[in-house]
Amino acid sequence: MITERKIDLTGLKCPMPIVQLAKLIKELDAGEEFTATADDPAFCLDVESWCNKTGHELIRLEDSNERLVAVIRKKISEVE
Repeated sequence: MITERKIDLTGLKCPMPIVQLAKLIKELDAGEEFTATADDPAFCLDVESWCNKTGHELIRLEDSNERLVAVIRKKISEVE
């Protein structure tokens, strides 16, 4: 059974959503996906920048009723 990972970052302000993403990503296997929900307007730019910097893939980013939802895939490590 595959468990869909989700993290609720609602109520957190910059930089805390990214701090929490960085903690969660360490628990995931390479290639694993998760969904993050936030309400901080800075989250869109922050999560895009964080993914570009770290190499994780931002699969989807949507703004739905003042809720920002990002689907992220952990990068596959080049060195195992």
